[in-house]
Amino acid sequence: MNKKLTAALSGGAVLVVALSGCSSNKGTDPKLIAWAKTVCDAVPAQDAKIKAANAAIAQTASDTTSSPATIQKTDSRAFQDMSDGYKALASAIGGAGAPPGIDDGAKRQQDVVKNLNSLSASYAALKKKVDALDTKSQAKFASGLHDVAAQMADLETQNKSGTAALEALEQGEVKNAIAEQASCKKVSVTSSASAAASSTAS
Repeated sequence: MNKKLTAALSGGAVLVVALSGCSSNKGTDPKLIAWAKTVCDAVPAQDAKIKAANAAIAQTASDTTSSPATIQKTDSRAFQDMSDGYKALASAIGGAGAPPGIDDGAKRQQDVVKNLNSLSASYAALKKKVDALDTKSQAKFASGLHDVAAQMADLETQNKSGTAALEALEQGEVKNAIAEQASCKKVSVTSSASAAASSTAS
């Protein structure tokens, strides 16, 4: 059942990829450039944390000798890291304020923050669920892990919603400003490669 968790968690990395530049346009408002730098500078560390959480769960899932206690510990830590990562991203985007000079920018920014905070809360709830699993009974543990995997389906929907919100924020001049940030460019390249590897593995 842990493999189901791995597949579902891969959506998290895709969401972070949404906040990456793929075009550039000189002459972008300097205030918007500064805003983009504030946001993008917070991305690499959280992207790395989310990727590491995915990798940890994938490794445990592929190891058929993993004990319930090991799976529980790994998944618990991974869910906590995912929760912390999305919360930090929400804080960074929320703290940056609305993108300057962008129509409807405040609403777009608030939608992203809301989605990221919701994801953070969902992963925190999954951590509590995993922590409560009975590791002394293989049957009970397997049943509980199955329930956790089922809840991950809901997170797939949240991940898609979060990605859509980020893509809505990253339009027009905002996209151009983000495209000029080295930190977001770095995440775009590494996350795309990671996503491709995950698709091949699955």
